[in-house]
Amino acid sequence: MSRKEESLIEFPCHFPVKAMGLACDEFDALVVSIVRKHVDDLPEGAVKNRPSKSGKYTSVTVTFEATNRAQLDAIYQELSDHPLVLMAL
Repeated sequence: MSRKEESLIEFPCHFPVKAMGLACDEFDALVVSIVRKHVDDLPEGAVKNRPSKSGKYTSVTVTFEATNRAQLDAIYQELSDHPLVLMAL
């Protein structure tokens, strides 16, 4: 079975990527800058953030038009490799 056949996602599609980390001023911009390296155009309203109940953590969700599995893999890898990102979903 080829890699394309293994994917349950049909491309292109709207896809939300969520990253969580400690709340700090630069976290939103960091997540957006990583996604922008792999996505040509982020539409208006593509970014949403939500602080944790205690305010210690924050999550940033970026929704974009995903074109292929390699693009998603690259975004998740770069987010996961960054020390400020605690989790990427």
